[in-house]
Amino acid sequence: MAKTKVVRTKSSPPKSRRIRVYETKNSNGSIRTYDDALRFLFSVTDYERMSQTSYSRASFNLSRMNRILAELGNPHKELRCVHIAGTKGKGSTAGMVAAMLRGAGYKVGLYVSPHLMDIRERITINEELIPQAAMVSILSSLSRIVKRLSKDSPTFFELVTATAFKYFADNKVDYAVIEVGLGGRLDSTNVIKPEICAITSIGYDHVAQLGNTLSSIASEKAGIFKPGVLAIAAPQEVEALTALRQAAEKVGCTLRVVGQDIDYNCRFEAGPDGSPINRICMNTPFSKFEHVNVPAPGEHQAINCAVALGVIDGLRQAGHNIPEDLAVAGLTGLRLPGTMEMICDDPRIIIDKAHNGLSIQALMKALGQHISYDSMVVIFACCRDKDISRMLSALALGADKVIFTYNDSPRSADPYEMSEQYIEMTGKMAQVADSLDEAIRIAGSAITRGDLICITGSCYIIGRAKKMFIGRRKMSSHVHV
Repeated sequence: MAKTKVVRTKSSPPKSRRIRVYETKNSNGSIRTYDDALRFLFSVTDYERMSQTSYSRASFNLSRMNRILAELGNPHKELRCVHIAGTKGKGSTAGMVAAMLRGAGYKVGLYVSPHLMDIRERITINEELIPQAAMVSILSSLSRIVKRLSKDSPTFFELVTATAFKYFADNKVDYAVIEVGLGGRLDSTNVIKPEICAITSIGYDHVAQLGNTLSSIASEKAGIFKPGVLAIAAPQEVEALTALRQAAEKVGCTLRVVGQDIDYNCRFEAGPDGSPINRICMNTPFSKFEHVNVPAPGEHQAINCAVALGVIDGLRQAGHNIPEDLAVAGLTGLRLPGTMEMICDDPRIIIDKAHNGLSIQALMKALGQHISYDSMVVIFACCRDKDISRMLSALALGADKVIFTYNDSPRSADPYEMSEQYIEMTGKMAQVADSLDEAIRIAGSAITRGDLICITGSCYIIGRAKKMFIGRRKMSSHVHV
């Protein structure tokens, strides 16, 4: 479909269109129910849950993804996309970009990964989860495609990505904000040609797949760069930034780095209710963003917000009608699930999906800046293919005690080994629990009213924790899942 600029007046933003209704009874495939759809989806190769993943064209195959989409009618070619990669903050940045586009009155699809409690969290339009009926209909079509591709079976992530593209195209979203899954160059989402792309903070993560240097990791992330497509990047370490600039020059795209090519400043101050907040100012030849309240706590979220504003500015430069005031208003009240989210008030339990050293470091700093507590007990679990040493070093910056446990994944790191490593590295107190239930009971018995429990390290563990406390803000004496 030809890409055209949407011209709408500031006073009359577009009205949200109704979500397409899917009739599951008309499905001609073997998938008839939502349970059927999930069984099919989880029956294919799922690299997110595998203990070891080879990052190669054999495992991550864009030609296969293109064949799947061709069978679906190439829905991704009907979409105007924003493509976001990075090590830390890409999900938050994607959420902020989507919120600002919604604020300007547009119908916005958002694709993120992984999910916390419900797989449908990955695919939303204007914050509404994809309906079960839509999942059934689209996955039924995909199941027939898979049968025809039996010698080259798609992966779990490829099928979910294809489902998102099809759902967004069927519902004629104005924009689709797409978060990269792993890396960038070979990621299943990298079949799109976006309106603009962004790279958030780059650090050490998935080193077995992406390389053990910031240069190699950045080069893989920069694989989403496209000729003539503007790219916005967060401030980076010199090694990572050099690789990004080299990749941009080679591909033929313009790279603008927040803090270097885009001037911005951030202030940490008290909000109207006395709570600490970050405010951003960013002025460019095309946009004027003054005193924007960052919708999530932490200096790292201020950087994510600056990248999101840079994306909106880039779209405005390209002629997209996105009034500054409406975009900024879209950030008001934005909630980022699993990002410093308080799930229990008595005792105070906060969850955060930080899952690498850079994210853990940012979390420990943000907790100290934004939440008052006497001492903090961290319940920690992660996957064994992570850079565990960096994560443990970062934990020591804020945790008074750490309880290590399993994260309900075949990739889970051994909590006993992590505990020994942590004690040896830091000399601090640590304990091991064989389950999250046990870890929460131990933490609950070790704290007083002024203390804080933080659960982090993996989306698996915080998703499970969130399920445990749905509908109640006080912890019972016996925690059951």
